[in-house]
Amino acid sequence: MRSDALQGACLLTVRGVLDSSTYLTLRDSVIKAALEQPTAVLVDVGALAVPASSAWAVFTSARWHVSYWPDVPILLICAHPAIAATIAGNGVTRYVPVYPHAEAALRSLGDGDTPLRRRARAGLPAAPPALSRSRAMVAEWLAGWGYAELIPVAKIVVDVFIENVLAHTDSAPVLRVEAKAETVTIAVQDEATAPAVRREPPLGTTRAISGLGVVAALSRAWGSTPTVSGKTVWAVIGPESRL
Repeated sequence: MRSDALQGACLLTVRGVLDSSTYLTLRDSVIKAALEQPTAVLVDVGALAVPASSAWAVFTSARWHVSYWPDVPILLICAHPAIAATIAGNGVTRYVPVYPHAEAALRSLGDGDTPLRRRARAGLPAAPPALSRSRAMVAEWLAGWGYAELIPVAKIVVDVFIENVLAHTDSAPVLRVEAKAETVTIAVQDEATAPAVRREPPLGTTRAISGLGVVAALSRAWGSTPTVSGKTVWAVIGPESRL
């Protein structure tokens, strides 16, 4: 697979065979490209061999994983009408459109005004100081961007995510914060492949709500997105999340 930048988009050129042995690798590669937040991810599939046509659903799966955040469009490029028809026949184009060439795909994105997107990223140590550092960075970034009212809830979210990385993995967490329009997204990447799972106490018990349960209660949406090297856990907060 080759990756190139193209007018703000990421162009992936895929070769080889798409089958059960390569399905997850391809899906996670597309997701990883989307998590870097280009204007779109274009996937040239013209040289991809797909023995079982149902495997084209890999691109639907990738789009589903990034549909809420970072909500980056995934577009397929295929110059062969018969292959494009097969892709459409499997329902993929309801979610991931296919175009004959990159220029057509880029034109489809349009020139409409989009809200300003502010982003920041920092690597953190795989040690307890990561907690205080992440809180300080979140507060500094959001204050500078004009989102001071969301700092208290953002600190809670980042605390939960960093604590989980330190407690359940050997990874050095990578913190990413994005602000767009009225929302802020807090995301933490680690190198563990097991997804983050919300675990709640059985009914009738007095055990406290889990950290991810707190995140779910405070955020507009949250999720655990697989990447090639592990996963990214994220949460979107908005005005309704203010404490």
